[in-house]
Amino acid sequence: MKPIRSFLFVPANKERMIDKAADAGADAIILDLEDSVPPDEKAEARALVAGKIEALAAKGQRVWVRVNKSAHLYDYDDLMAVVRPGLEGIVVSKPWGPEDVHTAACMVAEAEARNNLEVGSVRLIPILETARSMQLCFEIAEHPRVAGIVGCTAKNADVARALGFIWTPQGRETDYLKSRVVMAARAAGKLPIGGLWQQVKDLEGLDSFTRYDRQLGMAGDLILHPSNVEIVNRVFTPTADEVAYYRGMVEALDAAQAAGRASVMYDGEHIDIAHVKTARDIIALAEGFSSGG
Repeated sequence: MKPIRSFLFVPANKERMIDKAADAGADAIILDLEDSVPPDEKAEARALVAGKIEALAAKGQRVWVRVNKSAHLYDYDDLMAVVRPGLEGIVVSKPWGPEDVHTAACMVAEAEARNNLEVGSVRLIPILETARSMQLCFEIAEHPRVAGIVGCTAKNADVARALGFIWTPQGRETDYLKSRVVMAARAAGKLPIGGLWQQVKDLEGLDSFTRYDRQLGMAGDLILHPSNVEIVNRVFTPTADEVAYYRGMVEALDAAQAAGRASVMYDGEHIDIAHVKTARDIIALAEGFSSGG
C-alpha cells in the first residue's frame, strides 16, 4: 500500500467541507460517520458520503470512511452505502481485539459482493482505542485485509481513558504504546499511523508532536484540520538535504565495492550494505512523494 503521511478527518455531515477536502493536500481523507455526526443526522450524512466518494476519487483523492460501531457489530447500513467504487478503505473504530477486525472484514466482504466490487479490494485500518486492542496490536495487524494500524494519543480521549495516563505535550507517557504499534505494524508489513494533535491552532506544538511520531517510526499521522496538512506532509517527507546525504552514501559504497571493499567511511561514519539499504528506502520514499505516487 502507498504510504499515507497525512490522514485528514472530514465530518461526514458537512457537505462544504467534503467538497473542499480534495484541495487540502492530504494524502488521504477520512469521511467520518462516527463521532463527528449527530445521531439525528446520520442517515443524511451516510447518503451524502455515498454520493461523494466517486467524485473525490476521480480528483485523485484517496478516500476512507470511518463507520460506527454498535455493541456487537459495525454499522452495516454504513458499509452498504459507502463500499462502492472509489473507496480505498474503512477506518475501524474502537475494536476490542482481532475478532472485531475479523467481523468488520466479513461485513465489508459481504458489502463488496452485494455492490459488485472485487472482494478484498476495500482495505481496513483499525484505530486502537481500547487497552485490549493495544495489547493485541500484532494479531490485529496480521489480518490480510488490514493495511495499517493507528496508535493515536489525543489529549483526554479514548486511549488516555483506556490506559489511565496523564497526557503531556512531550508524549513520554505514550512512548510504549506507539512503539508497540510501530513494531507490530512493521512486523506485519503494514503502515504504522500516529496522531492525533487536537490543539489544531498550535502549529508549533503540532510540528514537535509530528516530528516525534516520525522519530518513533510512524509513517504518518491522523489530523483534524486542513491547516495541519502542510506541516504533517513536510515532516514525514525526507528533506532535500536528507536525500542528498543518502545519495552520497549510496555513491560512496558503490565506489568502495567497485574497488573490492565491502564498507567505507562516509561523512565520518563507517557504513556498509545495511546502511545503504536504508538509504535506498529513504530515497525511494522521497521520490514516491515527489512524483505523486
